[in-house]
Amino acid sequence: MCGPRSPDSTRLQLHALVRDLPLGKSTSGPSAPQGCPSPYDLCVLRAVFFDFGGVILSSPFDAFNHYERDHGLPLNFIRSVNSVNHHENAWARLERSDISPAQFDDIFALESEALGHRIPGAEILALLHGELRPDMVHALDVIKASGLILACLTNNVLTQQVVATDPGERARQQELQAVLARFDAVIESSKVGVRKPEPRFYEIACETVGVQPNECVFLDDLGINLKPAAQMGMITIKVATSEQALSELAQIINLDLAL
Repeated sequence: MCGPRSPDSTRLQLHALVRDLPLGKSTSGPSAPQGCPSPYDLCVLRAVFFDFGGVILSSPFDAFNHYERDHGLPLNFIRSVNSVNHHENAWARLERSDISPAQFDDIFALESEALGHRIPGAEILALLHGELRPDMVHALDVIKASGLILACLTNNVLTQQVVATDPGERARQQELQAVLARFDAVIESSKVGVRKPEPRFYEIACETVGVQPNECVFLDDLGINLKPAAQMGMITIKVATSEQALSELAQIINLDLAL
């Protein structure tokens, strides 16, 4: 079983040796990572894992900042609430479906009040609708056509899917469903009961699509979510902008991802 723990810089150098080979092939060399079937065999990348909000969709942090400005709150106050006790706070528990949205409304209000400003949790949930990034959607199509495995790894909230009556919102729902359909698997925290950055979440993702961590590239906009993935052996990309992230990804998987 392949399972290298080499740093990203070394992995990138090694991957450059084989990225022009057909998928599933391997090469050998003195720098090949330990843990593969042969001490000189190199595990080839087989999968690309994407976060959803902040990667495929625009970041909810922008909406948070707009809310803060409109309500006279300190910049990034909402994120600061979510960073306190980040494995067991209201946000974490909601993403694991440990509490309901109604419970989140009350608990988040108490947590934010303890830090100086009371915010009903329901108002935060209303801010989570990001916009699709066309260049990311195009990249999904190119990667899918190449034969690489695609998976979406998302911390989300379990809600009842009600078909929108507003034509614009209904079109948005259909567009989002079409994007999600491009993935071979969608791993949702609200359904599997664990969330990023818990290591078990990444293990479930790999098990679901039948790959080893060292065969994956993972894109996320939060460093805290990338750290355990990198420790498991994945190549990781922190998404600051879609242009930056896709440029890095294109070099790693040797595909033209430009829109």
